[in-house]
Amino acid sequence: MEDSMPGTPPEPADAPSAPDADETRRRLDAYAYLSAPERLEYLAIMRVFCGTLLADLAVPDVMAKLREGGGPASGLDADPLTARLEQLVKWGNLLRGSHTVKASSITEYQRSRARYQLSRLGERVQRDTDGVLAEADAAREVSNELLALVERGLRELAELVAEPGGIAPQDGLERISTLFVQFAGFADSVRDFYAYLGQVLARYDLDGGEYQGFKELLLDYVEAITEDVSFRAPRISAALDALWPHLPGLLEQLDAHAQGLAGLPTRSESRTETRVQRSRGRELADWEGLRGWFRDTDGQGSQVDQLRDATLRALQSLLANAKRMLRSATGEMSRRRDLLRLARWFDEAAPQDAHDIAVAAFGLYGARHLGIPPASDEVVPAYTSWWTGPVVEVPVALRERGSRAQRGRTASVEDHSAQKERLRKAARQRAAERSAAADELCSASGRFDGVRITSAALSLLLELLATALGNAQLRRHAPVNGQEERGFGLDAAWSEDVDLGIRLTVHRTAGARTLLRSAEGDLLLDDLELAVRRTAVSVEGAEPTGSEALPTRSHGASVGGSGR
Repeated sequence: MEDSMPGTPPEPADAPSAPDADETRRRLDAYAYLSAPERLEYLAIMRVFCGTLLADLAVPDVMAKLREGGGPASGLDADPLTARLEQLVKWGNLLRGSHTVKASSITEYQRSRARYQLSRLGERVQRDTDGVLAEADAAREVSNELLALVERGLRELAELVAEPGGIAPQDGLERISTLFVQFAGFADSVRDFYAYLGQVLARYDLDGGEYQGFKELLLDYVEAITEDVSFRAPRISAALDALWPHLPGLLEQLDAHAQGLAGLPTRSESRTETRVQRSRGRELADWEGLRGWFRDTDGQGSQVDQLRDATLRALQSLLANAKRMLRSATGEMSRRRDLLRLARWFDEAAPQDAHDIAVAAFGLYGARHLGIPPASDEVVPAYTSWWTGPVVEVPVALRERGSRAQRGRTASVEDHSAQKERLRKAARQRAAERSAAADELCSASGRFDGVRITSAALSLLLELLATALGNAQLRRHAPVNGQEERGFGLDAAWSEDVDLGIRLTVHRTAGARTLLRSAEGDLLLDDLELAVRRTAVSVEGAEPTGSEALPTRSHGASVGGSGR
């Protein structure tokens, strides 16, 4: 794990730690075989292991069971089957067996040494998968009678606990286990039924018979469920309120009577941590969840409130289907059946017949009927089919509404005053920094070797120096004593910034050395002397006069820089 760098914001309190993220990833890997290309073979293999209890199987045993059952994996040989089993081990669905192999020959040992058994996580995933595949589309009845048993069990438990001497531990354990099993069955049936109901009511093509059946279902069955829950919810809440003060002592009494798996060694007592999932009702959190089902305990509504809201939404969906059926009497009926019949014709037709059907059904003869010309640089012959021709982009308004007209009101002009103020503030700050750099250069002029200027001042000086050298005119030196002197001089080697009111003059002097020191390094200028001074506001384009542009006569002048 990498150490956190200084200044890094701390992670939120609810962010999962690295071990928790690894554990989550490991558990999700157990579902990988359900989306693999060989998912049917993996399903058959996992069903073989789920049919055994605490047994490890070798490759020949698995192969024999697969061939007995038939199916997609019945033709697997030993090598591909071993690869499938090893992959399931990597995903965490299977474990390697630890039993000693007894073999009478080397061949038998090689075939039987690799043994596998089902892991706890793999068994849970496969069991849930089989349940989804078997009952996903079925309409599950709500076990409404279990709610009456939950109410009666809570009321009797509250009366027994309040009696002198309390309730017998074994009797309390049996009553609590029965109570939570009944409640879990009722809650699961409610969730499954309403999920199925939402799937059905999402359809927009219910015909008269289907609508009549679902209308009776909603008005009779759902209404009976909602009324029964609304009637028993206050009674169950009252029984829980009477039982709640005695609940901590009752749970401690049950733990002392039947500890169960809670006595397994923890991390401090063993090298590995053993997590125990206790029976429902043995923890206070289970009772809080039960009370939250019937009463709003966290400000987000109870499950009873959600049940009422779901029933109301179902009735609204039923009314929407009723409105659609009423509109169908005036000709505004759904074309779903016609479209399905047309799709079947397309599926059964030959390619050329499919073209003719499309023309007859939709009237699409050529791209010219869209009314949108292609790009000007594309020349499409008239005989080009619209199946293979270039695609023409159709505007969204024309595609969805059949009109190019703009809809809605014009958006108001966006206010950029805050951005403008921010830009003005940044410009003022940059101007202030350049002005400070100009003052620093004027004060350090003539003694650059003895001072250390800032980075901003050095940047401004280099900017002025580049302009001065760029504007300078090279002049060949005049001959001396009849001999031509080699080298060049500088004319008009100066630059200025009118806004800052400073001028840089560059003189060429043989043997001169100017050293500029700054935080970014040192810059050495050979045979050049720099002078920075303040100037008055001058006319743009005016030439310097006097000594400001004195030409110098020096040989071999060069500019060099050294950074340290």
